[in-house]
Amino acid sequence: MSDSIKHECGVAMLRLLKPLSYYQEKYGSSLYGLNKMYLLMEKQHNRGQDGVGLANIKLDVDPGKRYISRKRSVATNPIQDVFKQVNKRFIELEKNDPEKLTDPQWMKENMPFTGELFLGHLRYGTFGGNTIEQCHPFLRQSNWKTRNLVLAGNFNMTNVDELFQQLVDLGQHPKKKSDTVTILEKIGHFLDEANDKIYYKHNDKFTKKEITNVIEDELDVQDILTQSAKYWDGGYVMCGLMGHGDAFALRDPNAIRPAYYYKDDEIVVVASERSVIQTSFDVNIDDVKEIKRGHALIIKKDGKVEEKQVREPLERKSCSFERIYFSRGNDAGIYKERLELGRRIFPKVLESIDNDVKNTVFSYIPNTAEVSYFGLLKGCHAYLNKVKTKKIQELGDKPCHDEISKIMEISPRAEKIAIKDAKLRTFITQDDARDDLVTHVYDITYGTVRKGKDNLVVIDDSIVRGTTLKQSILRILDRLGPKKIIIASSAPQIRYPDCYGIDMAKLGDFVAFQAAIVLLKENGMEGKIKEVYDKCKAQESLPKNEIKNYVKEIYEPFLATEISAKISELLTPPSLNAEVQIIYQTIEGLHKAIPEHKGDWYFTGNYPTPGGNKVVNRSFIYFYEGRNERAY
Repeated sequence: MSDSIKHECGVAMLRLLKPLSYYQEKYGSSLYGLNKMYLLMEKQHNRGQDGVGLANIKLDVDPGKRYISRKRSVATNPIQDVFKQVNKRFIELEKNDPEKLTDPQWMKENMPFTGELFLGHLRYGTFGGNTIEQCHPFLRQSNWKTRNLVLAGNFNMTNVDELFQQLVDLGQHPKKKSDTVTILEKIGHFLDEANDKIYYKHNDKFTKKEITNVIEDELDVQDILTQSAKYWDGGYVMCGLMGHGDAFALRDPNAIRPAYYYKDDEIVVVASERSVIQTSFDVNIDDVKEIKRGHALIIKKDGKVEEKQVREPLERKSCSFERIYFSRGNDAGIYKERLELGRRIFPKVLESIDNDVKNTVFSYIPNTAEVSYFGLLKGCHAYLNKVKTKKIQELGDKPCHDEISKIMEISPRAEKIAIKDAKLRTFITQDDARDDLVTHVYDITYGTVRKGKDNLVVIDDSIVRGTTLKQSILRILDRLGPKKIIIASSAPQIRYPDCYGIDMAKLGDFVAFQAAIVLLKENGMEGKIKEVYDKCKAQESLPKNEIKNYVKEIYEPFLATEISAKISELLTPPSLNAEVQIIYQTIEGLHKAIPEHKGDWYFTGNYPTPGGNKVVNRSFIYFYEGRNERAY
């Protein structure tokens, strides 16, 4: 994606099922769990760079001994910063008393982050500032182990107001009105209730000290989560640790946000990406399972692991944009899907260049579009193979070697065109000077395009705002002198805001929406804008289940190709010499390329939860009223 947008968060959770002595003996270190957490988090660093947190819980620690550890950071390199802080004491120990590093019992009793339960979080904030206080994991503390809760997640809730009010009605006084705090206190409330219920059930049979152990055994994590999540509306993967040693990873009923796990006799691990688990633990793809929609993976203190239903599973709407852009492309499934996205857009590319492959250079920008680019080339090769076969057939029964060789040499002209200068920072504040700097963020490979003769096709994984295209990329590509520049988006037009974990909340930012508004005005249909606004306003007081997405009506008068043509106009700088055409993947192509992940609300406005319709209508109201605010 040439535009910079904020990623969703990533989670990593690890439970060691053996005593620390086991890992010391087998792997040569009682820090096995900590080292694996570093891998799990570093391998997901593309998901969250503005804040990182790590928590650890020790099992069966004597009273008076610290058993919960947590470090968080919003430094420039937060993963490295967190682990540098954590490792500082181990480095000092190695220097002063190295023998103790090989004593697992001493390590557990005296050093932090040497427990059996780990929870890591990579934050890419979608709301508010970037402070330590906003970094996961969050901690709800108590002097009773079974009431302690450590929580981290990849989520956005669309109905924070409703959930907040429920807490107030319970008699709570939440310290902050945010989905993170609200969810923490919601689960915490039912965790407290469960503790109380077990206590009063047994208080005439055991001493208070003995009841603590009974509570650990009888806590019903499934029931706690079922009650907590009853009214949640959003996409979420919620991971939690309880002070005594129970843990869970809960996924939303539509499976909007991704979550995978692996279990053997040594560990249980949960992560936002399948390939991360495969790489970190060297396991086969078939051994890594996906947490079912509406289910929680529950790990009890005794090591028992079960996947239990918490919410009624609904239609699977796992996010397709996750596959197109946010996840790492080394996952086997995602790699194939991105190839297919590129292959499926080739016919539209071929049409845009009038079948003139000979005089066309193919490339990609940015690096995340590389796999789709390979798919585009596959499509081109398949087309050229048909062309070559026909040409050879036309040579007759006795073609000469030189003629066949000449035909076989026909191939796509694939080049590395644009290179991002990672060292260049747009720190200048004056607009004119800054705009000049922006145009140089990418550098180009000169001599790859024949001036005035060649078309230049550049595939992008998606186009959201188009700002970087207009301000930088198109101007730079124009320096090569192509007669036509075709920007091919492997994703369809992004028309609607996300509200489930990605920072794409404002309708007015989307170039597809801007294009539709311009078309309405140019075609004498400006009244449609006010009409949609009135319909959205009329729904403000309705329950979210009754709200319809009337923003769809903004796009309905126009074909997707008409909107693409207008986008091309809007994003073409006035000084450009080359003709510019921007083409997009079709919705049909998206579904065929990614058949198992049907969450397409960015492109179609078909939100998987009622809260999505509420958010998109509110976003349109804010646009119409000129309010630069988020809709959730």
